Amino acid sequence: MTDADDAPRASGVFRSLRHRNFRLYATGSILSNVGTWMQRIAQDWLVLQLTGQDPVALGTVTFLQFVPTLLLGMVGGVLADRMDKRDVLRITQSVVAFSAAVLGVLIMTDLVAVWQVYALALALGVANAIEAPSRTSIASELVPPEDLVNAVGLNSSSFNAARLVGPALSGVLIGWIGTGPVFLINALSSVWIIVLLSMIDRSRMYDVHRAGRQPGQIREALRYVRGRQDLTLIIALATCCSLFGLNLQVLIPLVSTHIFHQGAAQYGLLASALALGTLTGALLSANRKSRPRLRGLVGSALLFGLAEVAIAWVDVYWLFAVLLVPVGVVSLYFLISANSAVQLSVDSATRGRVMALYFVALMGTGAFGAPLVGWMTDLWGIQVALALCGALTALSAVCIGGILIHRLGGLRVQTHLHSRPHLSVRIGDETMIPYRREPLEEIT
Repeated sequence: MTDADDAPRASGVFRSLRHRNFRLYATGSILSNVGTWMQRIAQDWLVLQLTGQDPVALGTVTFLQFVPTLLLGMVGGVLADRMDKRDVLRITQSVVAFSAAVLGVLIMTDLVAVWQVYALALALGVANAIEAPSRTSIASELVPPEDLVNAVGLNSSSFNAARLVGPALSGVLIGWIGTGPVFLINALSSVWIIVLLSMIDRSRMYDVHRAGRQPGQIREALRYVRGRQDLTLIIALATCCSLFGLNLQVLIPLVSTHIFHQGAAQYGLLASALALGTLTGALLSANRKSRPRLRGLVGSALLFGLAEVAIAWVDVYWLFAVLLVPVGVVSLYFLISANSAVQLSVDSATRGRVMALYFVALMGTGAFGAPLVGWMTDLWGIQVALALCGALTALSAVCIGGILIHRLGGLRVQTHLHSRPHLSVRIGDETMIPYRREPLEEIT
């Protein structure tokens, strides 16, 4: 199909925005994501205030927000394959808006208690679990196949641009007007994306194939992934990284308050420094013109783990903030590469369920990782916990890289003194050095 209002075929980081439907979604998504990150910072700060800066309580609220993905993530995947993804997103964003508004009113009326924060974090987690497969796979219906890699990257860039702005804005607003209004702002941002989703033109959508209602659809997706060695390794690597390395949201507020003895605004700036790196990583991924490869995933996961180890004992506030930027770059480059590799490897009829399984692994294990990191912090201290998380992430990448090398036929290194290339490294039939960019195959 054609998009009459769109500009001619273009190239560059923002080429997907020439499609009107994707522009509408991206506009709503960026503001909604800013509100979400503002609420996350306000929620963490509220829990620390209500519990006397208890790291276990902070891990608990993170656990409650992410554990529903384990229980309901595959349900969200089935809904994404069966239903109009716009309807799924409108319903879940209504739940987000209601939960944020309730918590904001409770705070502003001085009626808030920790159990209420826990309960509403759980409600938010349920909504996120249901919407995640639709949110991550809707881009395939808003742009043509040749722009899908770019749209996936821009979708993640939007999330991380918000992650850059949201924490800093939240820190300023908490100090100025308190945490309650921050939750109300997030409620309004959810209403905004609901309005823009309703403006998307159904007649100008791409690759819309709904799965019929039939029993065993979750088992079918599990069998499909189990039979795909590449998907299995990607999901396993994402699981290990999520369990350990991707729990910086638990550690950064503790580093800010316990190591550097700073307030809400300085905590927001640390979160923004990390987000600056993640935005950079997201934009690098958005500019990709080829399908992500396993070698890049393993390498970026290894760098991420080592970067966390490197910053663990930095005790200068501004230096820690600066070093959070490269940590963010490699972490988001890995996450978006893994997301893209999974999403671009499956057809549209099963994409929602496969993405749901990916997010069950990524977010669900992260839910267990949050209280684990809180416990490690309570037992050994913040800096040891950060170093251990990084070391375990790097070790996971090394182990999965070893499995990949073995399954692909082993590692072969050749040197040539009198001819080019002087060094060649191959894993099975794949040339690692010198690097050759592979063209993006057509996405079905």
